[in-house]
Amino acid sequence: MITYKKLFSILGLLILILLAAFSLGLGLGSVRVPVLKGLLGAGLDSTSRAILWELRLPRVILAGIVGWSLSTGGVVFQALMRNPLAEPFLLGVSSGAAVGAVAGILFGVMFWGGIPVMAFLGALITISLVLALAQRARAIDPNTLILTGVIINAFFAALIMFALATASGDKLHSLLFWLYGDLSRGSFIDLWVMIPVVLAGSVFLYGMARSFNLIASGEEVAAQLGVDVERAKWLSLIVVSLMCGVTVAFSGIIGFVGLLVPHLVRMAFGPDHRLLLPASGLFGASFLIGADLLARTVISPSELPVGVVTAFLGAPFFLYLLYLRRRPWTL
Repeated sequence: MITYKKLFSILGLLILILLAAFSLGLGLGSVRVPVLKGLLGAGLDSTSRAILWELRLPRVILAGIVGWSLSTGGVVFQALMRNPLAEPFLLGVSSGAAVGAVAGILFGVMFWGGIPVMAFLGALITISLVLALAQRARAIDPNTLILTGVIINAFFAALIMFALATASGDKLHSLLFWLYGDLSRGSFIDLWVMIPVVLAGSVFLYGMARSFNLIASGEEVAAQLGVDVERAKWLSLIVVSLMCGVTVAFSGIIGFVGLLVPHLVRMAFGPDHRLLLPASGLFGASFLIGADLLARTVISPSELPVGVVTAFLGAPFFLYLLYLRRRPWTL
């Protein structure tokens, strides 16, 4: 039973964790910057001020938004498909965005935001195709949805490998960094595009929390209690795909966040989506900020793609959790 006291206490704790991660992300790196002085505008030289305000601040905010978006998407997909392995990229959103970005890089799309626009269009076309193929008798079949996403992912992966095999020089470097997640190019202009989409999508999905609770317990039960299951699926999948398409367009492919974070939050705080959605968003933001901090510092002054770090952290930890539980995952 979720009470307002429990809700606000848990979210308050997660906000404190997010603030701590935000401060560490701003202050630490190849060059340490006094965060409090910098934010107050006192006592920093021009180099430190430029590092803080022009490089790290937009990058840390971008990491937080991406982590929030991917984690929220993971919660929704797992609820709608009643499948604990579901995540935003399962339906081919990442592969479609990757193909769009690869095409933009190879064909030299030069206008501002050209690569993100191509990636977003690729994600949008892909999810539209997946939903159309998965629809049977005016209903979305979860099994067909998953299989369609897997097949499209495999096909697009082949296209991406072909592009990597034929690219060279700077284009190859850009392709590799984008495909494994790259937050280093974040800017305030990008954030002005992302924040309204992610914020509006999150508010809409939170309004669907009761429906997610009922659908996760069984579609027949949800329908008997007044939920238009197919309408809820369509709207939620489209909103999540838009959120994740915009996210992938500006950050590249970052795996395991949408899979791991919802499991951890569900294990800690329970399956009620009224708490699970905002808690996963907050913890996902903290998680990706921390992962990006590791990516920037573990081989400093060079850095790793953040997707490599999330894979290193996510894959073994997820297997460890499966071993500890010794029983199937449940929603």
